[in-house]
Amino acid sequence: MAKQGKKRKEIKRKLLHKYRLVILNESTFEEKISFKLSRLNVFVTGTLFIIALIGLTTLIIAFTPLREYIPGYSSTKLKRQATELTYKTDSLVTVLNYTNRYLDNVRMVLRGDVENNEMNRDSLFEKYKLDPSSVDLTPIRQDLLLREEVELEDKYNLFERNIDNVENLLFSPVSGTVTQTFDPASKHYAVDVVAPKDTPVKSIANGTVLFSEWTSETGFVIIVEHQDGLTSVYKHNGSLTKSQGERVRAGEVIASVGNTGELTTGPHLHFELWREGKPVNPLNYIDFN
Repeated sequence: MAKQGKKRKEIKRKLLHKYRLVILNESTFEEKISFKLSRLNVFVTGTLFIIALIGLTTLIIAFTPLREYIPGYSSTKLKRQATELTYKTDSLVTVLNYTNRYLDNVRMVLRGDVENNEMNRDSLFEKYKLDPSSVDLTPIRQDLLLREEVELEDKYNLFERNIDNVENLLFSPVSGTVTQTFDPASKHYAVDVVAPKDTPVKSIANGTVLFSEWTSETGFVIIVEHQDGLTSVYKHNGSLTKSQGERVRAGEVIASVGNTGELTTGPHLHFELWREGKPVNPLNYIDFN
């Protein structure tokens, strides 16, 4: 016990023993600054300095942009930019897919390629067949009230008719003789209308010009997109008066009848009508006489 007590006193004496740190002028040996130190003071001061240095470094790394220069830490600005670029990339990919699909439809119109999917027509209507004996045809009260209201309106509106759908009326692009009709079996998805050369070709409805260029097979071609998924195509024109992207109105002159292209057989208009990417018979919509 005596040895341990003596040892502790010796350690305490060494820790508290005073030392003097003197800074002298090298030339004159004049004393400039002096400090009284002990080992305990040096240890405590060094420990506090190290703790303060660690705390300051932590604050700098956590709350200042300097952490971006430390390997392993990413920039907040770069993260935000990367997120924004990811969203923009996704949007551009979506737009690109729609554009490619749209251009494929335009190419299909220009080439006249259509997939002929054979199917059983009766199978389409099989699920809509109903047994008349299983249907209750007794009028309900709301039906009777509606009938009375319609009859009352018709009584005083003998000469009125619905003309709100005027936008769907189609103008004839030219007047002439139809020499070749719509024939999907031979991949002739159009009607050929013979008319004098330089006869004005008019737009069948309001729309936007999708394509207005020269092609080797069909000469001057102009394609106009209309509402409700309707697209009109005019081929073998002698000249074009509208450019791609221009808006046209129904009945406005967009071209003239010509005899251009390798597949032409004389001055005429090769007119196609497409709805939702499928060709339809123009004679069902337009009177060319």
